[in-house]
Amino acid sequence: MHIFNKTRHASLITQARVADTFWLKLRGLLGSAPLQKGEGLVLVGEKSIHMFFMKFPIDVLYVDKDYRVIRADINMKPNQIGPLYVSKSAYILEMPVGVIANTATQIGDQLEFK
Repeated sequence: MHIFNKTRHASLITQARVADTFWLKLRGLLGSAPLQKGEGLVLVGEKSIHMFFMKFPIDVLYVDKDYRVIRADINMKPNQIGPLYVSKSAYILEMPVGVIANTATQIGDQLEFK
């Protein structure tokens, strides 16, 4: 899956893993190597995340059902907790640190999932 920011004309993720089952979402990126440029994880139907037991930081976008960015967390570090509940979140994108800044992604941007 490819995630593209239509507002900024920029690719966010070119090689997305999709976590759409209980077990895939539970595991998330735990035990994974640090994300490389273009890689990312799409958590389907999630409202919050935590970074417990993670070994590397990530950039995080919360996206609504219409594929609009509703929250951005830059450089979320291991052992941090994200917001407890982002009510309108339909997808959470986990990406390498720097993606949000390098693409100038902002709240309100329109994304496209291909």
